[in-house]
Amino acid sequence: MLDRAVIDALFPADLPEPEHWEQRYPARELPAGALVTRFGPSPTGFVHIGGVYVATIDQDVARRSGGRYLVRVEDTDRSREVEGAIDQFERGFAYFGLAADEDIHRGGDYGPYQQSEREQIYLTYVRHLLRGGRAYLDFATKDELAAITARQQATKLPTGYYGSWAIWRDADPADVQAKLDAGDPYVVRFRAPDDTGARARFTDAIRGPLEAEANRNDVVILKSSDQSPRLPTYHFAHAVDDHLMRVNLVIRGDEWISSVPVHQQLFDALGFEPITYAHIAPLMKQDGGSKRKLSKRKDPEASVDFYIESGYPTKAVLYYLRGLANGRLAEMPLDQALAEPINLDECGVAGPLVDLVKLDDISADHIATLTGAEILEEVRGWAERFDPELRTVLDAEPDLALRALAVERDGAENPRKDLKKWSEFRAVYGFFFPRLHAAVASPDDERITALGVDRAVVQAVARDFVENYQQLDDGQEWFQQIRDVAAKHGFAKNAKEFKKNPEGFPGSIREASQIIRIAITGSTRSPDLHSITQALGREETLGRFAGLVAE
Repeated sequence: MLDRAVIDALFPADLPEPEHWEQRYPARELPAGALVTRFGPSPTGFVHIGGVYVATIDQDVARRSGGRYLVRVEDTDRSREVEGAIDQFERGFAYFGLAADEDIHRGGDYGPYQQSEREQIYLTYVRHLLRGGRAYLDFATKDELAAITARQQATKLPTGYYGSWAIWRDADPADVQAKLDAGDPYVVRFRAPDDTGARARFTDAIRGPLEAEANRNDVVILKSSDQSPRLPTYHFAHAVDDHLMRVNLVIRGDEWISSVPVHQQLFDALGFEPITYAHIAPLMKQDGGSKRKLSKRKDPEASVDFYIESGYPTKAVLYYLRGLANGRLAEMPLDQALAEPINLDECGVAGPLVDLVKLDDISADHIATLTGAEILEEVRGWAERFDPELRTVLDAEPDLALRALAVERDGAENPRKDLKKWSEFRAVYGFFFPRLHAAVASPDDERITALGVDRAVVQAVARDFVENYQQLDDGQEWFQQIRDVAAKHGFAKNAKEFKKNPEGFPGSIREASQIIRIAITGSTRSPDLHSITQALGREETLGRFAGLVAE
C-alpha cells in the first residue's frame, strides 16, 4: 500500500476532505417517504424517446411523494460528446413538460448538475479510497491489457482485470513510485473484495428480489492521469453523485441491472447508505415476427426530435407513454390518466411495444377534443419553427383558419379526426388558404382527367355550376345545385345506374360531384363541401373554377 504522503501528492493540496462535501450537501429536509429521483442524460447522443419515458416516471413518482426530481448531465466521456446534444435535451424536456426541480439551468443546492464540473468532488473520494487501500494506481498499457484478455480467452477464463490478472493490484510501492517518477500515465482502479464466491442481492422496486454473482473486476474509477479535467468513470460518478445529491431512488433501463453488484461495492467502500433501484424494461418495436429494442440508428421514432418535428401534441404522447408504463392508465380518458399516479409495482418486466398507429389514433382523438382556437395556437407554435410559410399564412388569416377548423367539428356529435399531428395541418387544411391551395389550372389537370370524364363535359359542368351558383345556408339545398348540373349534362343519378350502362352516361353523380370537389379543394377527398364553401365564401369558391371555365 502506498504511503499517504505519496497518495496526497497526486492531488491538489487544497483538495477538501469527504467531510467537507458531506456538510456542503446535507440530507434533504423532505417529508417522510419523499423520493428523490434523477435522470442522467449523456451528451454522447441525442435523447431517445425511452429517455422521455423514464424521465416521465422519474418526475411523477418524485413529485407525488413530495420529493425532488433532478436532471444531471453525465458528460464524463468528453471524447464522444455530440455538439448540440445538451440543447436537444432541453428542447425535449421543455416540449414534454419534464422540467426538473434542479438542473443546469434552474440550479439548486446540490449542484453543479453537470459531472464535468464536479471534478474536485470526485478527486476527494478517489483519494479517500486510495488512502484506505480500497483503490490503487494502475499503469497497465493497452497492449498489456489486450495480452491479459487474450490469455484469459485462450484458457477459457472470465475476461477482466481481477485477482492475479490485475498486475498492479499488489504492486511493490517502490515500483509504483518509479512509474510515477518517470511520469508514466495511470488510471485508478477500485480494489474489488477478494471473496469471489460472494453473491450480490438487492430488491428492485419493479422486479422484486434479485441476485447475481458479486463483482470480481477491479473497475477503473478515475480515468488516465494524462487527461484534463481528471474525470471518473460512470460507475464511480454515479455512486458519489447519487449519494451527495441525496438521491434515494434510481429509475433506469434494465441494461444496468448487471452493474448493481459493482455499485453496491462502491457504496459500501465509500461508506454510503445503499439506494433503491428500479429497472425499467426498454421500449420495443415489432420487426417482422419478432420484437427488438427501439433503436436510434434504425428507427426515426426513437428520437425525441421525431415527435417534436412531427408535431405530436404533448399530452397525447405523455398519455401514450404513461399507458405503456402502467396498462391501467391506457384504459382511462386522457385527462384522468395524466392526473393518476404511475406506480412502479405496475411496470412490466417485458418491454412494451411502441406502435405509431396507436399513437396516431390517440393523438387524433385528443385533437378532436380541442377547440379551433386551441388547435390554431398549437399549429402556429409548431409552424414558427418547422413551417414558416404556414405560420405567415395563419397569422395573416386567423379568421379563415378558425372557420376551416370549425368544419365538421363545431357542434358535431362525432368531430373530424383527420388531424393527428401539427405537421399534417397543411395537407388536411391547406386548401382553405388561397396561398396554399393547389388550384386546378385547366381541364387537363391529372386530378380531373383521372375521373375519366370527357374534357368538354368537365368544362360545361364547371361553367354551368359557376353561372347558376348560389351561396345557400341549407346544405341539402346547396347540394341540389350539383344534382341539377349533373342531370343537365346527362350524369347517372347513382353509381349503380351508371354501372348498368356506362356507355349511356358521361359518369354518375359521383363523378359530377368530384369535378366540383376537386375544383374547390384540389382533392377527391374532403370534408362536407357545403361547409367548406361557407368557410371560403362565395367569391373564393367561384374563383377556384377559373382554370376549368377558361376557354
